[in-house]
Amino acid sequence: MLKSIQSQLLRSTRRKRPICSSCLSQARRRWLSIDAQDPASAFLHTPPKSYERHDDLLLRDIFDSSAHWKQFSKPPYITKPSGLFRNQYLKTPNGFLTFAQVSLKRARAAVDKVLSAKTVEEYRGVVRQLDRLSDILCRVLDMCDFVRVTHPDLLTQRSADHAWDLVYQYMNELNTMTGLYDQLVKAMSNPDVASVWSEEEKAVAEVLRLDFTKSAVNLGQRHRERFVWLSSQISTVGSRFIQGMKPEYPEVTVPSSKLMGMDPVQVRSVTRFGQTSLETLGSKATLALRTVKDPEVRRALYHASRTASTRSVAMLEHMVKLRGELADLSGFESYGHLALRDRMMAKSPEAVDQFLRALAHSNGHRAKTELAELRMLKEKETGKSEEIYPWDKDYYQEAIRRSETTPTRLDDLSCYFSVGVVMQGLSRLFTRLYGIRFVPTQTLPGETWHPDVRRLDVVSDTDGVVAVLYCDLFYRPDKSPNPAHFTLRCSREISAEEMNEAWLESQHDPNAQSFPTPEQAANDGMMYSRRGGAVMQLPTIALVCDFPQAAKDQPALLNFYELETLFHEMGHAIHSILARTSFQNVSGTRCATDLAELPSTLMEYFAADPDVLALFARHYQTNEPLPYKLVTRKLHQARRFEGLDTENQIIMAMLDQRLHSSEVNRPGFDSTRTFHRIQREFSNMQPDPEDTRWQGFFGHLSGYGSTYYSYLFDRVLAQRVWDVVFSSGSRGLALDRENGERLKESLLKWGGGRDPWTCLSDVLRDERLADGGENAMALVGSWGAGSHQ
Repeated sequence: MLKSIQSQLLRSTRRKRPICSSCLSQARRRWLSIDAQDPASAFLHTPPKSYERHDDLLLRDIFDSSAHWKQFSKPPYITKPSGLFRNQYLKTPNGFLTFAQVSLKRARAAVDKVLSAKTVEEYRGVVRQLDRLSDILCRVLDMCDFVRVTHPDLLTQRSADHAWDLVYQYMNELNTMTGLYDQLVKAMSNPDVASVWSEEEKAVAEVLRLDFTKSAVNLGQRHRERFVWLSSQISTVGSRFIQGMKPEYPEVTVPSSKLMGMDPVQVRSVTRFGQTSLETLGSKATLALRTVKDPEVRRALYHASRTASTRSVAMLEHMVKLRGELADLSGFESYGHLALRDRMMAKSPEAVDQFLRALAHSNGHRAKTELAELRMLKEKETGKSEEIYPWDKDYYQEAIRRSETTPTRLDDLSCYFSVGVVMQGLSRLFTRLYGIRFVPTQTLPGETWHPDVRRLDVVSDTDGVVAVLYCDLFYRPDKSPNPAHFTLRCSREISAEEMNEAWLESQHDPNAQSFPTPEQAANDGMMYSRRGGAVMQLPTIALVCDFPQAAKDQPALLNFYELETLFHEMGHAIHSILARTSFQNVSGTRCATDLAELPSTLMEYFAADPDVLALFARHYQTNEPLPYKLVTRKLHQARRFEGLDTENQIIMAMLDQRLHSSEVNRPGFDSTRTFHRIQREFSNMQPDPEDTRWQGFFGHLSGYGSTYYSYLFDRVLAQRVWDVVFSSGSRGLALDRENGERLKESLLKWGGGRDPWTCLSDVLRDERLADGGENAMALVGSWGAGSHQ
């Protein structure tokens, strides 16, 4: 593989006089104004060392005070509007359609080059051309996908949606274009071609080949048409399943006198004439399951909350049967076999089964111990020795948590976690581990989708600016509450030929924008850098969260769960930032799906480490450091019954596997019997009542489809990396640069450009993992999924 060379940006070598603190802000604005006049120029220079402390302090200010951000972000000299993300096509809503049309013209030119390849030299360039083709389309699709669900302007959303439809339709045509597939196979099978490809190039070739076969390009016309129809039906039925999930019994009504233990204020709010009606899947029913003393009431609530409607179950079974037919049409034993062979470390359902069984065995002792505690408490309360029934679990778990919780004020932890100090802490952590930091940067008019959005440039201590990060972290009424990481543009090397073509296009195509340089033309005006003389697209990332806005007299404060959420999402971002590959198909988080959550889950361990928290956690009023005992209490409470929680996740992952096995094609298939059979096999508790059917509420089955196990898989891997690479944070090793470099060089920087088992074997220094397969999956499962403590 072409070694991942760190980008060497041009630097100013002229000596500068020291900058006094009183002039620092003005000087910083001058540096930023260069960027504003020429978006590319800031990436050919790195700011002086004297800015580092200023940037660190500024991070806290701009996230803790909207007034400070408005003051900072106002460009002093620039009034000319910029496109969204500085993409010069996106200055107006209609610009999305123009951008799509220009991109489609570029895509068709790339397709022609692949189809016309005849010589060995031309075939050697097929993978690079196909990767470029993919990037051209993803530039539109990824950005439009983000805009249509995030942008507050309805007209912009609609335009982005229309542009997305145009490009997606063309992409589907390409996925079934036999000529492209044939040319790729010819290139891969020619030793004179493949022998000169890098390891990364070979990985991209295999990814592209699998993508083609996944779209049935290798089937005959009649079967291909059936494949397309089935794919469309699966998508439609999956959406209906998600949107139509309902309980068989929408409400449970009981006499209010039987709700002893539940908050009386909550009870009164839903009581009429002495009868209390609780929505089956509502928050009050959940609260009642945790607090109501009467076991018969809990049983009725549990039964209703675990019984999906007949229609929901029918829709689920229809979806998995369609998937089974799709797999059979494609020549696979089951949908699980089809789904797992592509971009998954497990590769087969048999390997997933080995992992889950090993994990169930390693977790069994802890689950049994926790269950014994619940039995003891039940016996103490009732005076009888009997089983813990499913409707008992939440009630007795909550009772134990309450008995072990020291009364504290709700804001005891939050006072130390203003958004500003947390962002400051993340920058300091990444500086320690990877030599990169966050630099607040002015946004141009039209660059962001909302005034709340802060822009950070990610600056390496050796390579200058390596990524652009847009942070939309605060609540708005029209905004999705789900935290998310979006890669708006991936890393990729841009050839001189491509730049020249884009430059000529900008001069002669009436639809194209005009650009001052070939580099900017090839990047649509967005950010780029140089690496060893090559021009690189800069990873452009958006983080979207839903944190509370700052109050008048205090900054926005995060609870511990929100802190973990921000660390988690930043783990995805750091993967996108560090994996700056030459091919966009394997850039950043475009790696094995069951490895993608490892960096983000690992970051949750850092969020709970005392040395990491000591970097930044300060009281927003007194600036006193955080007393770590507050975190210890929180962790103990939140992870008190982790063994039983893991057991439940194992059952869900097993259900996902069975519903995507060949079992669904057999006469008499019944998803309810399948679920109860799995419960009896893998649960230490009593199974659900036979007449319940919880599987109709398992919405993740639509999106995950045989890959739900990856949540548990990455939890186990993250713990192992934390224990082995960072020594569980002991002796300050969570902040050790050597450990950060080990993680980066062995795993993070490769994206999907290297075999994931090789990456894992290298970072853990465990040769047993190198070849992957069922034995490696079973080994990972044997490590268990312990707590973050």
